[in-house]
Amino acid sequence: MASDSMDREIILADFQACTGIDNIAEAITLLELNNWDLVAAINGVMPQENGILQSEASQANIYGPHSQAATAEAAVAPPATSSSSSSPPSSSSAFCPVLPSRHIVERQPRMLNFRVEYRQRTVEVVVEEGSAVGEIKHILETELQVPISKMQLKGWKSGDVSDITVLRSLHLPKNNSLYVLTPDIAPTASTSQNSVLQESLNQNFLLVISHREAQRDYNLNFPGSRTIQEVKRNVSDLTNIPVRHQQWEGWPAAASDDSMTLAASGISYPCHHLSVCRRSSPANNQEPTEECADVHMVSDSEGDDFEDASEFGVDESEMFGMGSSTGCRKAALMPENSENESDALLHFTAEFSTRYVLSIVLRGLCFSNDVEDPCILFYGSISFVCVCCRYGECHPVFFIGTLEAASQEAFYGKARDRKLLAIYLHNDESVLSNVFCSQMMCADSIVAYLSQNFITWAWDVTKEANKARLLTICTRHFGSVVAQTIRTYKTDQFPLLLTVMGKRTSNEVLNVIQGNTTVDELMMRLMGAMEIFSAQQQEDIKDEDEREAREMVKREQDEAYQLSLEADRKKREAQEREQAEQLRLQQIQKEADDEKEAIRLSLEHALPPEPAEEGGEPISKLRIRTPSGEFLVRRFLGSTKLQILFDFVASKGYPWDDFKLLTTFPRRNITQLDPASSLLEAKLFPQETLFLEAKE
Repeated sequence: MASDSMDREIILADFQACTGIDNIAEAITLLELNNWDLVAAINGVMPQENGILQSEASQANIYGPHSQAATAEAAVAPPATSSSSSSPPSSSSAFCPVLPSRHIVERQPRMLNFRVEYRQRTVEVVVEEGSAVGEIKHILETELQVPISKMQLKGWKSGDVSDITVLRSLHLPKNNSLYVLTPDIAPTASTSQNSVLQESLNQNFLLVISHREAQRDYNLNFPGSRTIQEVKRNVSDLTNIPVRHQQWEGWPAAASDDSMTLAASGISYPCHHLSVCRRSSPANNQEPTEECADVHMVSDSEGDDFEDASEFGVDESEMFGMGSSTGCRKAALMPENSENESDALLHFTAEFSTRYVLSIVLRGLCFSNDVEDPCILFYGSISFVCVCCRYGECHPVFFIGTLEAASQEAFYGKARDRKLLAIYLHNDESVLSNVFCSQMMCADSIVAYLSQNFITWAWDVTKEANKARLLTICTRHFGSVVAQTIRTYKTDQFPLLLTVMGKRTSNEVLNVIQGNTTVDELMMRLMGAMEIFSAQQQEDIKDEDEREAREMVKREQDEAYQLSLEADRKKREAQEREQAEQLRLQQIQKEADDEKEAIRLSLEHALPPEPAEEGGEPISKLRIRTPSGEFLVRRFLGSTKLQILFDFVASKGYPWDDFKLLTTFPRRNITQLDPASSLLEAKLFPQETLFLEAKE
């Protein structure tokens, strides 16, 4: 029974998200008329031109002959802005039980949203599809104070239209953008000021944020259109400090409202320094000043476990389904004309989680049949949401970065680590988006399978600028055929899930899964793509292993070759050193020999001439035996000094510093005698035999 109740709560939440019917009682009545068949109920409410799902249940099963049904009055459409005079007055829905023979559910008139820009002013206009163009001009005349006669309404996709043209004939989408031209009205001074502000909104501000506890600085770039609240949320993701616990220093005094843009806050351009830290928590044991139904919340965690609901981006009226009858516009999953893809995907992930995970949890809690006390619902819901958001979010992990970076992550690692690339393309204008996101993309089995086997990248094509940018990216990475295929899909065929496999030379799109599918079919398509990828991956692994084996052999050969070259180089260097040393020694020896030869020649030239045998003076004839066995014979005068004898021996290559001159008997060392003494005094007369002996 509890499971059936929970299923109906989910169906009710999806039905309200798809149809925009905020009145719970009215939505329940419409679902009961269709036996809680979500698709049939949507088909019964949504107009034909906005796309109808084909119900699998027959109308006979929906309206049995004995069923007791109640017809709901036409639900009040979302009103226009305060200037929209064509929107019907808001009223509460009344239900009258009747027993007609044929049950008919009256359909709401289709409402068109127009965002009209005029000189830095933006006016939101909501009118019925059956209205004429002139009614929009009447509303703008009241809002802009511009006469209709001087007003030119531009931006129609079909070209200029007349005031009597019916909007239905233009086949317009639900959301449209127009602009007003007034060439006959000169711009005012305030317009120039607005242009300066508009220029600041387009500038990028560098915020240098110091996290005092972590002793770390963050350099963050934000456009001037980013609000202070958005900056604080981004810093919360980086520092894990909830927004309500952040204490800032450095904001200008004028920046007192978190909804203020950076351009209007008065911060320095192009760089501004800020610091942030965690605000000290108050005592946890303080008694609440107000009690509600004696509810006491018990928690084992610290005070910062409880977060404000505003920090999750969920409005209280939307969270509890108790808002006014005027529906609130959903925030775009991705900002238009975002320059940084990473920032755009961060915004996409946060908004996706808020819209399709957190909002469903909140609605399920608020529609619980077991609890009726509103205070218990409030505190219990907030506490449970905090736990869910911290520990229990279940949605795909979207890759934060460019498509090129996602492709690198998926395709260009090792073969064993490669994955498939899943590209999720979202379109808010498709009736299938809410069901596909909440029931398909957030299913536990799909999330687990995508996380394990895919790198998931997402993009929002609701805005034409974002769609054009996506087509350019796809053309660059996958070719014009894939881009043309995406271009041909109509709005009601979105969302799309593309499975891409990387190949050696190009990337191949295996599947394009449309939004009109079931969880089982989606899982089968993903598994089929994985089967193809696994076969290709095994081939890639085999090729990679063989290539690594070849490269290993080549590396080993190269290493052996390098070692051989190194050994040869060292051997060659050793030989060169040895040769250089030999040359050096030879050069030294040659220089020594040359020096000895020069000394010998000088001594030889300095010797006195050899005297004749028959002279008048006493002659001493000396025979000197060399170490080689040769004899040197020469005559000297008896008065000749021993130094002349030593010089003679040295001139023959036996310097007296290296050799000693000895007599045979008695054995005397002549070199030890006084060189100035004569041969007669040395008793080397008239003849004597001497021999040379090397000194030790």
